Amino acid sequence: MKIAIGSDHGGFHLKQEIISMLRKNRHTVINVGAHNDKPSDYPDFALAVATQVIRGKAVRGIIVCGSGVGACIAANKIPGIRAAVCHDTFSARQGVEDDDMNVLCLGARVIGPNLAEEIISVFLAAKFSNAERHKKRLGKIAALEKAFQGR
Repeated sequence: MKIAIGSDHGGFHLKQEIISMLRKNRHTVINVGAHNDKPSDYPDFALAVATQVIRGKAVRGIIVCGSGVGACIAANKIPGIRAAVCHDTFSARQGVEDDDMNVLCLGARVIGPNLAEEIISVFLAAKFSNAERHKKRLGKIAALEKAFQGR
């Protein structure tokens, strides 16, 4: 699977470990930065990851910052992105199956590499259920995005 990944300085080291894990599992990685641990801003990398997903260059995205929260807020500003902070495997699976989550946000100051690997494995293996109730809810989310664009 083609995965876009980005981080700010706070998530840089965990992102490097995640990239190694993804490549070991034969995923194609699009690393949008940061490329070092010098201070940087998570909105820049949230936009870069989201752009790869929206344009179809990546199937899913992963963003790592200190808590995962800031990157998640920024990513969800981009129409069509459904990002969530997941620090457990249940949320990672359920987020995809029920909510068609396409971007996973992780906090490098919250979880370590072993748990990150478990969460990412579940996130990448999960598939959207296509259940009518979930499609209806996604339609409502799309309507919200449309209603507030340009305001």
